[in-house]
Amino acid sequence: MCGKLGSDDGVDPRKFFDRETSQRRPDRKTQQLCGQVARTLSYVLSGESGDEILSRLDVVSVHPAPDTSQLLVTVALCVGSEPATRDEILRRLNTAHGRLRAEVASAITRKRAPRLLFQVGVFHDELPAGGAP
Repeated sequence: MCGKLGSDDGVDPRKFFDRETSQRRPDRKTQQLCGQVARTLSYVLSGESGDEILSRLDVVSVHPAPDTSQLLVTVALCVGSEPATRDEILRRLNTAHGRLRAEVASAITRKRAPRLLFQVGVFHDELPAGGAP
């Protein structure tokens, strides 16, 4: 018996021990996978894409969405490159999706290659006057 109430008193044990609702940070393997995918996509987009717009993209981040079976890739235009619309960038990324996923699959050691979801980050000309997003 306990003389004091704790923060977990009265919480359903199924919810308290549920892995999806726990407040843990991503594990080391997840971080490794995201790093590998980011490096691979950076390499492929920078030189092997054969597309002038895709070659001007930087991979900003890769995060699980919501787990490692699907990854959210944030890209942005390189500083000083010619402008392009978000819609055009996303259209070209969706066109190249199969090839990009195949490159990722060959670079990582997993039974199944993760799905890749793309989003375009803040454009440099969209930054507020202070310079930070």
